[in-house]
Amino acid sequence: MATLLTGIAELTTNADAADPTATIANAALLIEGGRVAWWGPAPDAPDAEDVVDLAGRAVIPGFVDSHTHLVFAGDRADEFEARMTGVPYAAGGIRRTVAATRAATDDELRTRLAALVAELHAQGTTTFEVKTGYDLTTAGEERLARLAAEVTDEVTYLGAHVVPEGAERDAYVDLVCTGMLAATRPHVRWVDVFCERGAFTEAESERILRAGADAGLGVRVHGNQLGEGPGVQLAVRLGAASVDHCTHLTDADIAALAGSTTVATLLPGVEFSTRQPYPDARRLIDAGVTVALASDCNPGSCFTSSMPLMIALAVREMGMTVGEAVWAATAGGARALRRDEVGHLGVGARADLVVLDAPSRRHLAYRPGVPLVNRVYRGGEVLRPR
Repeated sequence: MATLLTGIAELTTNADAADPTATIANAALLIEGGRVAWWGPAPDAPDAEDVVDLAGRAVIPGFVDSHTHLVFAGDRADEFEARMTGVPYAAGGIRRTVAATRAATDDELRTRLAALVAELHAQGTTTFEVKTGYDLTTAGEERLARLAAEVTDEVTYLGAHVVPEGAERDAYVDLVCTGMLAATRPHVRWVDVFCERGAFTEAESERILRAGADAGLGVRVHGNQLGEGPGVQLAVRLGAASVDHCTHLTDADIAALAGSTTVATLLPGVEFSTRQPYPDARRLIDAGVTVALASDCNPGSCFTSSMPLMIALAVREMGMTVGEAVWAATAGGARALRRDEVGHLGVGARADLVVLDAPSRRHLAYRPGVPLVNRVYRGGEVLRPR
């Protein structure tokens, strides 16, 4: 059955090649077979068996959150409180979550994972990635990958999160490249590495990423979060789909990104939670770099699943317009996952969309923290009615 959504005060499709951030006023959109079949001015709308009047609400594509760490146990709220009093962020806190996650049962991990997925859906996220990386043993990383694959097709192997406590460094890197990779491979699409001081060196990162690529996985990189470093250049050199964080960039890093297909995925919730400087999105966009926004939802450096908050922070702190931020949180995330059927509402796209309790997408930045999601469609079906 075809469904016509009408009464749309402002429609964002990301489907206008001449102006990807353009909007249409007084619009309608037709869903058929779980796909977008038509969109345009409401007076020109085709007939449909089912007509839904959205009564002056705005519609945007469903958010695509291309960077999350949702499979874990434990709590690190004390670290957040300490950072707010001036204690600097460091990568070592990951090991606390590793200990808690190893001690949790499958059902305990599933319960928390389901709750976080429900949070994502409630806030308009219709496609999301999930990383492993909170067990750091072969059996444990396989378990996390398997559980993540129960809720998303976008699973990333992050055995190279940190070197676990007590492990010999070279031996652990060998394991990440061999037995651990082989165990997780059936459940994952991507390989990632935390290329950062306190985590993995450039040489170690390249070895791990090449091993993953040789196993048929796409490449992703955590890079340039805590300072200038080799992550961006490594990601570009290896043809990574995305390099994530990009907080500290040189002119050479930006030029490399601008001349590549690698997306710069910015994670402003991390800066909010760690008191680090925000990435300069304006500098990246003006240089021609493709930018995505993602939540980096994790228990240590950014425990929020809210893509609307990422948009508000990007507009307030990173020099992005509302249109650019919405594009980065939808189409940008899709590019970071190399997906062409989500992140936009062009004809033929999967009908993933968010209806806002607001007349314009501007309210996502104008009213931060307010629950503006009225309903969410995924594949043409209502995923989360209010």
